[in-house]
Amino acid sequence: MLATEKIIIEDPKQTLLRKIWDHSALVGMVGLGYVGLPLAVEKAKVGYRVIGIDKNSSRVKQLNQGQNYISDVKTEELRDLLKRERFHAVSDFSNISDMDVIVITVPTPLTEHLVPDLSYVEDATREIASKLRPGQLISLESTTYPGTTEEVMLPILEKSGLKVEQDFFLVHSPERIDPGNHFFATSNINKLVGGVGIESLEVAVAFYSQAIPKIVPVSSAWVAEMAKVYENTFRSVNIALVNEMAMLCDRMGLNVWEVLDAAFTKPFGIMPFYPGPGVGGHCIPLDPHYLEWKAKEHNFTTHFISLAGEINRSMPQFVRDKTIRILNRLGLAISKAKILVVGVAYKKNVSDYRESPALDVIRLLLADNTNLAYHDPYVATIHNEHFEMSNVNLSESSVKEADLVLILTSHSNIDYEWLVSQARHVFDTRYATKNVKHHREKITML
Repeated sequence: MLATEKIIIEDPKQTLLRKIWDHSALVGMVGLGYVGLPLAVEKAKVGYRVIGIDKNSSRVKQLNQGQNYISDVKTEELRDLLKRERFHAVSDFSNISDMDVIVITVPTPLTEHLVPDLSYVEDATREIASKLRPGQLISLESTTYPGTTEEVMLPILEKSGLKVEQDFFLVHSPERIDPGNHFFATSNINKLVGGVGIESLEVAVAFYSQAIPKIVPVSSAWVAEMAKVYENTFRSVNIALVNEMAMLCDRMGLNVWEVLDAAFTKPFGIMPFYPGPGVGGHCIPLDPHYLEWKAKEHNFTTHFISLAGEINRSMPQFVRDKTIRILNRLGLAISKAKILVVGVAYKKNVSDYRESPALDVIRLLLADNTNLAYHDPYVATIHNEHFEMSNVNLSESSVKEADLVLILTSHSNIDYEWLVSQARHVFDTRYATKNVKHHREKITML
């Protein structure tokens, strides 16, 4: 080498940006659930090589064999990506230092006392920190309270001796997945991105824009975290309002569904929300309490969040109590009745029953010694700490043998006209029988 020649050393940011732009970056997806797997597939489809990490070894084995368990992922796309070696799954973090971009999509549950449980996020962050190298982007997508990215993750990562904004890059980019939604999916939902600094933000925007058309940069990870929690709190509070309205209408002898249909004809100043047997899913029952917990650190009481949670958690008990009243009108005691529950998933047309209010309703009815069975075309079995059950066929005999059919999830592939015609009586908590024309005298609405 001539004395006049200079060695040009590319800095970590430019190296990473180059890999992102030419799609040579290796992407790691930590957590392969309803958020992680769809995002992994989208990233692999645009040309990145993606390694999915999930400690559930049976889930990893399924994926590597082309067995898809997420309804929002097309099985043929997953198998094509496996065949072309654009995606594969592992159950450990041994390859983490090879990855250029690491996206964390692990669960963020609550304890039984409604306290945030960040153990999954912390464990994943420690695994990454143990092998952290210059030129890596870490993005947290799991919903959490404002401050998690900077106050919890950043100190763990910097124990490696590397510095954020200089050696590695850190952002929060909250997931906005709505399982079962055929209009909005990972690829066409506006993507919020908030970095711990401008360098991290620039790198993350470059990465996410490769597969998602609309990126919305915000000034900090704190803003991105707060925005996501607000989105879910907005829904929680409005659902609580309409659930309380349902209980009041029940007391007053009014049909809450007719009231709502009438109110929603107003062309401005109102947004449709509907009551139900409770609130399910992985966001609305949990995420607002993250903000409620964090607010206490600032000596602030979030009255709406607390009250909304209280109302929504009371709905399974309300459904149980109204079930008893309906059976009493039919001349039956709850302990002598046979009930067929229709729908146990947390929302229509999905198979996920975790956090479903139907589980709480069933648990309460079983505690009353009710003879209970369920049908759900998407859920073959239920396993939880309180009970285990298997799906029964929705047949003429199973419906006619029931003293009461209790609709807890309004799946679209059920013939409700037929169901009502065969049933002795139906308690509809989801407005599933809205368009049923005959035998409406058999129907009691929430």
